Amino acid sequence: MLVLQTLVFGPRHGHGIATTIQRTSDDLLFVDHGSLYPALQRLEREGLIVSEWGTSEHNRRARFYKLTRSGRRKLVTQTNKWEKVVRAVTGVLRAAQEEEGA
Repeated sequence: MLVLQTLVFGPRHGHGIATTIQRTSDDLLFVDHGSLYPALQRLEREGLIVSEWGTSEHNRRARFYKLTRSGRRKLVTQTNKWEKVVRAVTGVLRAAQEEEGA
């Protein structure tokens, strides 16, 4: 979900995706490159992203990943599921806090 969300902003290479996630999470989330690239390959096989070779900002050859229409739809459904989970966990935590205060 985070990779797909990062690509909403436009095509990025793998290191750019990892850096964006880390930066936008205030350095709370770190994406290991050893996990990222297999995930990118899986997302591409599933048709959620496409890639093409280009040149990075440091003038190096890099593979840039771009979100597909299917990827955008998947992002919406995954985001909705995530928000439901957050609401459910928040409800459980609030109930526990209210019970402790009673």
